[in-house]
Order: sequence, then C-alpha cells, then structure tokens
Amino acid sequence: MTETAVNPTLTARDRCDRCGAQAYMRVILRSGGELMFCAHHAAAHREKLTQVAERIQDETSKLHG
Repeated sequence: MTETAVNPTLTARDRCDRCGAQAYMRVILRSGGELMFCAHHAAAHREKLTQVAERIQDETSKLHG
C-alpha cells in the first residue's frame, strides 16, 4: 500500500461512504473501486483500510490547519 496523492483533491462534494459527511480520505482498493471516508470513519477503520488499499489519499490534515 502506498500513501500517495490521487488527483484531484477532495472537495466538499466528496462524501463519506459510511455516513455522508465530507470525505477527507479516498481509498483506492487493490480489488478495484474506491471508498471515501470522513476523518472520523477514516480513523476508525485505518488499520483495515491499509490492508486492502492500493493507494490512500489522506487529506485529514486540512482539519488541523
């Protein structure tokens, strides 16, 4: 798994697949497809996501700036 940027950057239109909040993480799966998560769900599922991800675009730092 590689944590590299995937373009384009996430915007307010991108929504968490779990709860519908603004997404701050995009996960490109090894099996194909992608998932998006808010900061809360990204943190809650980070360990499992790193096991199944080909790439992760993590923009949660936008919340701490």
